Amino acid sequence: MTEYRLLLVEDDDSLGYLLSEYLKLKKFSVTWVKNGINALEILREKKFDLCLLDVMMPDMDGFSLAKKMKENNIRIPFLFLTARSLKIDVLKGYSLGAVEFIKKPIDEEELVVRLNSLLGILTKDTKERNDFYEIGNYIYCSISYELQFQNEKRQLTIREGDLLLYLLKNKNHTCTHSNILNTFWKKDDYFNRKSLNVFITRLRKYLAKDESIKIENIHNQGFKLIAP
Repeated sequence: MTEYRLLLVEDDDSLGYLLSEYLKLKKFSVTWVKNGINALEILREKKFDLCLLDVMMPDMDGFSLAKKMKENNIRIPFLFLTARSLKIDVLKGYSLGAVEFIKKPIDEEELVVRLNSLLGILTKDTKERNDFYEIGNYIYCSISYELQFQNEKRQLTIREGDLLLYLLKNKNHTCTHSNILNTFWKKDDYFNRKSLNVFITRLRKYLAKDESIKIENIHNQGFKLIAP
């Protein structure tokens, strides 16, 4: 069984201790830090399979930490742990590139199931990747999450890149809302559909320089990447 490496960023002593010890019992390798500043330092030194980021932290909250990770080109999947359930917070979390959004209070057994499922998908997807894909006049590198058009390069978030790759592997075929949401968000609901629309809008913008490429909205069904 694979021992997944997790970075837990949680400022609450009781919850941090509880989660780290429970996850270790479930055969995860866990590094626990209590603030975003220390998290950035250790992310520059060690490799992890997934980061669990608390949203509400002093000095540097989880959202700010996610932004710093992107600015420093730290390409590690992350999810948010939060007691906040406002729609705008959920959408903000996904727009920053989160692969999941887990609300407190946390059920430890449910968390383990969701982590194993999520990490299994991420690991499988990495193994099945090719390095480069042609999309019209674009080239997409699925390892570095870089989208290139001529001499211009754009760094995608992990969620943006994985969604683009999913559409690309199914290009010229309809990808249903349900299949996309259950693959990446694990749940087909109103909030996740809104988040999916945000990501599709971004991908359309990124691909706009090649008029032969379109991401069509198939009414009440899903999306289709049209590409030569």
